[in-house]
Amino acid sequence: MTDARLPPLIQAMLDPAFYPHPVQAPIQLIQTHISYILLTGDYAYKVKKPLDFGFLNFTTLQQRQHFCQEELRMNQRGAPGLYLEVLPITQANGHFQLNGLPGSGDCVEYALKMRQFPQESLLSNLFARGELTSALMEELGRVVAAFHAQTETNDYIRSFGQPERIREAFDENYRQTQRYIGGPQTVQQYQETQAYTDRFFAERRDLFQQRLDQDRIRECHGDLHLRNICLWEGKLFLFDCIEFNEPFRFVDVMYDVSYAVMDLDACHRPDLGNAYLNTYLEETGDWEGLKVLPIYLNRQAYVRAKVTSFLLDDPTAAEDIKAEAFKTAAQYYRLAWEYTCPKQGQLLIMSGLSGSGKSTVARYLARQKGAIHIRSDAVRKHLAGIPLRERGGPQVYTPEMTAKTYQRLVQLGTELAQEGYTVILDAKFDRQDLRGMAIAQAQIRGIPLRILHCYAPTAILQERLQRRASSQTRAESVSSTQASWVVGDLVYAPDIADATADMLSKQQVHWQDFAESERPFVTAVDTSQDWPAQLKTLSVATQTVQSQENCE
Repeated sequence: MTDARLPPLIQAMLDPAFYPHPVQAPIQLIQTHISYILLTGDYAYKVKKPLDFGFLNFTTLQQRQHFCQEELRMNQRGAPGLYLEVLPITQANGHFQLNGLPGSGDCVEYALKMRQFPQESLLSNLFARGELTSALMEELGRVVAAFHAQTETNDYIRSFGQPERIREAFDENYRQTQRYIGGPQTVQQYQETQAYTDRFFAERRDLFQQRLDQDRIRECHGDLHLRNICLWEGKLFLFDCIEFNEPFRFVDVMYDVSYAVMDLDACHRPDLGNAYLNTYLEETGDWEGLKVLPIYLNRQAYVRAKVTSFLLDDPTAAEDIKAEAFKTAAQYYRLAWEYTCPKQGQLLIMSGLSGSGKSTVARYLARQKGAIHIRSDAVRKHLAGIPLRERGGPQVYTPEMTAKTYQRLVQLGTELAQEGYTVILDAKFDRQDLRGMAIAQAQIRGIPLRILHCYAPTAILQERLQRRASSQTRAESVSSTQASWVVGDLVYAPDIADATADMLSKQQVHWQDFAESERPFVTAVDTSQDWPAQLKTLSVATQTVQSQENCE
């Protein structure tokens, strides 16, 4: 029996006879505040509600048709093959017909037809089951990087990156949450969070201009949290992007990235967010985006707090639901505030021959400490303008290119450490002058620095490099255009490093031991032994936001 409170069309769509294809009865209905979604088995149909919330307007049939077409167009980017077509629904003599033929009545509505995927495949549900892995989050970083690379930008889209335009949403959030001060949000949190964003918009205008100049304001997804990403048929889909509001999707790419990072901070798993973030940065080379990331992390957490707070004003909500909403909102207000708190930046310099385990140790520390991991292989290839997984030719390894690579590494490391990040610079750093450059720049800026010298017996180095080469060969045999591949539930990606076992002897000849002046900074790590145990005494402050007590 259908719910009589539902519109007649939705009641009709709950009848299996409505559809011209086999269905799985009973038809399932999912409601959001703006849509009806009907699950039929192989296909899902979305019908927009005729509402006007200010930030969206679906009140006319023409508007609903337009935004159905826009949703279809935009989701072809991140979820190709998932969104199929927009179909008219006609009515004659009280009878509704999907995709009715001419003469079947007047068009009264439009439905967006999609392939139906199991709800269990949502990343939010994978997380709930403990199945969201670092490897999968790294793959998400690659997928989102490729998605952003194909998104559009132009002068009109870039106009939304002006600080005045960006600030409008922040100021609106503060106005709409004043009544919750003294409730789920403390006076201190409100005042200090607002003061932080006020300072950011006043003092970092040059940063917003850099983002514009670098074409980082694009037609993005706009709502890229874990519930809008699914792993289905061995592929990640970014679906349900914002089609109804330009300011919500004409945004900095870091606005998109910040959603899932914030989600995972709030869910006690900042290590998964770190895997996602570091992979995205490596793929895009957009390490400067970290300078604006905190303000977008703050915004996403604050909006989540605000929306949850609205439930406190709902007269129909039960008291136990309101109590849970109060607790959840308080946790997100605190998280938003924590993103604004100053942090001590630090530099970790990896050093060692190829195959010594530098990247493995660096990746481990990044996940443990919430650090930014920057590999020289990625920096070098971004500077050379070649794809990360394309083997670099001799022109990529000239002394001039090596000098540029290390200068860029140290520049990024010191700039980001000054922003409060712990940064791991992952390169051989096999010469005293290269290490000296990093030490000098850190000392000038008052940045704490450690050098981690990774080493292992030569036979182990050779074996590791040979194993890496074998993996690279396998990757090339899978597909020359495929960045990664899935086997079962695991995601594999070829490494971007070019070093091979036959280069090792030359590296050993050119290695320069640590000078007496360098030794106070050095911690030696034997990666042929239990190296995680050796790192336990390493003095590196944790940079991740404190985990919250609850997660949606």
